[in-house]
Amino acid sequence: MRKKQVRKEMKQIKIGTVIIPGNLILAPMAGVTDLPFRLLCKEQGADLVYTEMISAKGIYYKNKNTEKLWEIDEKERPTALQLFGSEPELMADMAEKIEERNFDILDINMGCPVPKVVNNGEGSALMKDPVLAGKIVKAVSGRIQKPVTVKFRKGFDDGLVNAVDFAKRMEDNGASAIAVHGRTREEYYSGKADWEIIAKIKEAVTIPVFASGDIFSVKDAIRCEEETSCDGLMLARGARGNPWLFHQIKTYRQTGIIKEKPGLEEVMEMILRHAKMQIAFKGEYLGIREMRKHVAWYTAGYKNSASIRRRVNEVENLQQLEELFEE
Repeated sequence: MRKKQVRKEMKQIKIGTVIIPGNLILAPMAGVTDLPFRLLCKEQGADLVYTEMISAKGIYYKNKNTEKLWEIDEKERPTALQLFGSEPELMADMAEKIEERNFDILDINMGCPVPKVVNNGEGSALMKDPVLAGKIVKAVSGRIQKPVTVKFRKGFDDGLVNAVDFAKRMEDNGASAIAVHGRTREEYYSGKADWEIIAKIKEAVTIPVFASGDIFSVKDAIRCEEETSCDGLMLARGARGNPWLFHQIKTYRQTGIIKEKPGLEEVMEMILRHAKMQIAFKGEYLGIREMRKHVAWYTAGYKNSASIRRRVNEVENLQQLEELFEE
């Protein structure tokens, strides 16, 4: 354990009428931030958690897969439900339709880089059309009482780095907070996140700003806060397989101690608990298959863990997973 200068806990954040008790946030990640994982991160100290992104068209057409995406447990709140789409009226209609559900904040995705989303004019494609993006936020925020937030990127590509002006437009059209990933859409997750642009956005708007991108450790969290003056830290890939990161950051702030990562035995206990929660939530067939990627994330970097990652792809039920760990 290494002793560092003790820092005070960040104050609570107000997003519209919603009070967030701290400033550590679990980012929305498709295929990752389902209910079981959100609960685990909440236990470890996440102050606000986001659902996976949900399609406005999926709600309109009553897609059955949507049901699991927006299931929220009271223990994980406050929770932000993330919606994506590109039609202002449809987005507003669907936001109004689901407002009675037990989420606290409605977030609009304008940062997803996946081709099938972008090619449909949704996600980060909206950064190419700030006027339309503004209309979406205005339409949604004008129709519901719950606060509306927006998550977007540095820009679409190197030729269109417009996050500062985009942020102002989101605020002007009714956004109560914004989250910014410091990469363009074309960069996906390569290279280094640009925290400097997040600092510029923080100076340009009056609403809370959450910084996203390259927060993988306590040191990253400290440096990101110092360099951006952000209101909140949004943990994404850094939390995959490492829900303890929230607790580590909070422990450092309270004690000045940077806790080491848990040992492999503790990691395996967490994996088994996570697996049981997944199975209870999605059934054994789907739950155990979804755990395969989580096991790879949980065990990365641990000695002699390569064989676990290799063999977990053959695991088909909880008993086989338990037997693998017993070996």
